[in-house]
Amino acid sequence: MLANERGSAVAEFALVGVLLTVLALAVVQLALALHVRNTVLDAAAEGARYAALAGSSPSDGAARTRDLIAAAISSEYGQDVTAGTTSIGGVPAVEITVRTTLPVIGLLGVPHGLEVSGHASTETLE
Repeated sequence: MLANERGSAVAEFALVGVLLTVLALAVVQLALALHVRNTVLDAAAEGARYAALAGSSPSDGAARTRDLIAAAISSEYGQDVTAGTTSIGGVPAVEITVRTTLPVIGLLGVPHGLEVSGHASTETLE
């Protein structure tokens, strides 16, 4: 009876080890993707707040967003940043939109797979 099961522990360990390794790498990749998303979203919101200040323009906010993304992740993630004006509930606002790579394997991934926007109401001097 014991002779039939000889060596099965090694095979079971190999199968379970591979499964656990894949699961751990998937969790790490999900954490990386969420980190990139949150960092880019925060940079877009900060860029919108900067552009909404009196004396600033939407292009200033886009430049600020690119700088923040380059400092936090990589300048490659801040290539497609657009800025414009909009209205939210009748209040004039600035909108900064970032389209960037969604990391799938390490930092490599789907180009333009992630799009986030930041908004801020425009400050006026009266």
